[in-house]
Amino acid sequence: MKKEATMQKWVAMVVLMALGCCMSACATGLLGGDNWKEEALQYDGSTLVVERSQSYGGRAEIGQGAPIREYHLSFTLPGSRQTIEWESGYSEDVGRANLHPLALHVMNGTPYVITEPNLCLAYNKWGRPNPPYVIFKYDGQAWQRIPIEELPTQFKDMNLVNETKGDAKRLVEAGQVTPMEITKLNRDLQQPELKVILRTPLSKERINQMCMEMVPYNGSWVMPNDPIARKYIDMQKR
Repeated sequence: MKKEATMQKWVAMVVLMALGCCMSACATGLLGGDNWKEEALQYDGSTLVVERSQSYGGRAEIGQGAPIREYHLSFTLPGSRQTIEWESGYSEDVGRANLHPLALHVMNGTPYVITEPNLCLAYNKWGRPNPPYVIFKYDGQAWQRIPIEELPTQFKDMNLVNETKGDAKRLVEAGQVTPMEITKLNRDLQQPELKVILRTPLSKERINQMCMEMVPYNGSWVMPNDPIARKYIDMQKR
C-alpha cells in the first residue's frame, strides 16, 4: 500500500510537470510588440524584403518574461504589387504563438514559409513532424500546409533571424537587417535543423530528447496510454 501511494504521488508530480504551462504558469495579457525589416536571401541570390513583427503575451512560467504571442510576416511578391501576409497567432492549448518562422522562399511567384513548432506542446499539436518543420505554400488565395517532399529542393537556407525575442532591441534599432547580419545573428545556433533545411528525418532518439510524446486530454496534455494521468486530471476538474 505504501509503495502504491508513493507511486500515485510520483505520477501526480509527473502530470503536474507535463501540464507545465497549463498548471504551474501564470497568464499574462498583451504586452506590446516590436517590428523591423529583414532582407531574406533567396536561392537565386536575390533578396526579398520582409516586414516582421511580433507581440508579447500568453502563458509564462513564474519569473520568466512573457512569450511571443504572435508572429507576423508581410512582403510584396517579386514582379508584382501583391502584398502577402503570414502569421502564427496565440492559441489557448499552446499558450503562445504556435509556430516560429525560420525561412521565407519564393519560386516562380509562389512563396513558401518554413516554420518550427513553438516548443513541445506545439510540436505535439502539429503532429510531431520529422524533420521538425511545418511548411506552408501560398496557393494564390490562402496558405496551405504541405509535406517537405513538396518543398523545392533549391531551398536550402534558413534566411530569417531565429532568435527574435532576445535580439529584439538590436533588430528594431537596425530597422532593416541585411543577409550578412542575419547570418551573423544565426551563427551560434547548434541544432542542425535550424542551420539548414534538413530533408531527412532526425533519429527517433533525438526527437524524443527534443520533446516527449503527449496528447490533449480534457484541456490538458498527458502522455499517451496513461489512465492514471487522465484519472488525476478528471479529479481536478470535479
